[in-house]
Amino acid sequence: MGLSFSKYRIAGLFRRQKAGGRRQKEPTLKRVRLKQGHFIPRCKQSWYNYLFLLSFKLRTKVLIILSYLLPSALCPLPFFVSLTLLVVSISSPSLSLSPPVALKLAQSHAKTALDWLNQGLQAIQAGKVQDAIAAFKKAAQLDPTLAPAHYNLGLAFRQTGKLQPSADAFYRATQADPKFAPAFANLGGALLEGNNLQLANDYLQRALELDPKLGFAHYNLGLLREQQRDCERAIASFKKAIEYSKNAPEPPYHMGMCYLQQGKVDQAKDAFRKAVKINPKYPEAYYNLGSIWFIQHKLEESLEAFRKSAEANSNYPNAYYGAGLVFIQLQQYGNAVQVLQFARDLYNAQRNPQWAKNAEQLLQQAQNLNYQPR
Repeated sequence: MGLSFSKYRIAGLFRRQKAGGRRQKEPTLKRVRLKQGHFIPRCKQSWYNYLFLLSFKLRTKVLIILSYLLPSALCPLPFFVSLTLLVVSISSPSLSLSPPVALKLAQSHAKTALDWLNQGLQAIQAGKVQDAIAAFKKAAQLDPTLAPAHYNLGLAFRQTGKLQPSADAFYRATQADPKFAPAFANLGGALLEGNNLQLANDYLQRALELDPKLGFAHYNLGLLREQQRDCERAIASFKKAIEYSKNAPEPPYHMGMCYLQQGKVDQAKDAFRKAVKINPKYPEAYYNLGSIWFIQHKLEESLEAFRKSAEANSNYPNAYYGAGLVFIQLQQYGNAVQVLQFARDLYNAQRNPQWAKNAEQLLQQAQNLNYQPR
């Protein structure tokens, strides 16, 4: 029995809407347009030896294409930074009783580095990221040895997409506290994002030496190995990340991508299912499930997965394109026309001309079939 289009018109799933709407991004995945090149250290005169100067290659992770008919899912590599800022609770030192009263009054009104750090944390909780950055900067200026100030500054910069200042701050945190594992892990992630795989590996390995149970360090190492097409070791790293970061959906997702590269479809499906169980709004994971089921001619399961992908991100064009393919297979050409028009418009709005052209060609086929007598 065929699937009706109306059954899947859930929460405005395939309703026409403005194609130029901003596309949802994965957490901690803000992309910036920077010059192409490699992430290289350069000596700079300052209180620390090296300032890492970044120039980034824009790298959109291309997922496995299961059929020439299906577009690959566009899933940027996460820089898996925990945005839970580090909180320190240290009592303020008592004031000396020896200086004159005027000096004591001045000291009592002066903010310490810890005061600025706590002010920054409060600003983050209030959603005032720029105020937090200013406060963390002040804390780091007052006490350059206060590693949490540099680390939280790095996280705040990363949240605003400022990758270069973020990497600098993480590096300063490692210098202030050479045993601060999360700072090494996040610096390794920045180096990975900058395409300097060797240095990224060194810092990630150092993070895991300091804390073998640091889940996002295992995850970043898995991404590095995935990029090197070393799937066996990447999967091993993702499994460790899952063990120590049970609530993160990205490790099972990327483990699924590695299984697809190995042709292990059943294991890939299990991994994608685990990802959407952790995060029910993971469009790329649903899309890959839909793609697998489409190739296996399980059209009902495929259409349901594409529907959930579009529900998770209504501006995700691949979900509508996949649904259009299923509708064509079901000979529901009118429904195919509607979703393919939407896919084409979204591809155009997101400046993806190749897949806009593919969607237009498939749309014309669906329109021709729709007008043929049946």
